[in-house]
Amino acid sequence: MDVVQLRSFIAVAEELHFGRAAERLHVAQPPLSRTIQQFERELGTRLFDRSTRSVRLTAAGQALLEPAYQVMESIRRAEAAVRASDSGEVGLVRLAFAGVSSYQLVAEWARVVRQHRPGIRLELYSQNFALPAMRKLINAEVDVALGRWDLIPAGIGSRIVSKDSLVVALPDTHRLAQAPSLAIADLRDEDFISLPPYEGAVLPDRLRRLAHEAGFSANVVQIAPDTQSALALVSAEVGCHLTLASVARHASQTHVEFVHLENQTLDVDLQLAWRSDDGSPALRSVLALADEFLAPDRE
Repeated sequence: MDVVQLRSFIAVAEELHFGRAAERLHVAQPPLSRTIQQFERELGTRLFDRSTRSVRLTAAGQALLEPAYQVMESIRRAEAAVRASDSGEVGLVRLAFAGVSSYQLVAEWARVVRQHRPGIRLELYSQNFALPAMRKLINAEVDVALGRWDLIPAGIGSRIVSKDSLVVALPDTHRLAQAPSLAIADLRDEDFISLPPYEGAVLPDRLRRLAHEAGFSANVVQIAPDTQSALALVSAEVGCHLTLASVARHASQTHVEFVHLENQTLDVDLQLAWRSDDGSPALRSVLALADEFLAPDRE
């Protein structure tokens, strides 16, 4: 049983006339008759009662008609799925993202994808830091990554999707909590709460480098496992914490003030990265939506 046989059978069953069925299928009548005869031989039963005046479905033909419709509909769905996949309308895109500051953007992006490409499923992988997200991307465990990286490996495409800057989180009782801005040198004698200094961790690196440029070594009194924990320690007046303006915009921690850091020379922008040789149509659709809807000039 093949598609040609089923399509021929359905045409004859609906027309109940071999001539009209042949015209509908754009074939000559003799080849259509041979196709039906071969089909009947393979099934071991007649599908049509034929006479010089009429064509009628047999009981076997009646029994076959609905399953034949179902098979042809399944084939149409399969063909449509392939076309949709090739055009980037359906598929799976795996996204790794790092840091609490990217949560809002990921949620917005997922909403845009669902609205404009409902056939694409986003699979999300949250990472504590950007380097593991990049490793997942390099190892093809994910298709796209969001994070902050100083170096982009060869074979990885990237672009900025959100501009960012550094701020200092201070207890609201701190002498500088209401300052419009401050320099890192103003914090020379302060205690700091830092995120773990893992390889590729941007904020611990920025704290070390900025303090070094200002001529001192930051006095880190406690390592927090994540940003929310660090802000809780700031609220408890354990120390101050170098973080991102995007974190400050969405933070809900009480008794914490965020003050802009002056003279910033080190980028902390959020970047989107993907493998340059990945030809997935679904990925290209998702990247196009990022281009259109995720403004790269956020502050």
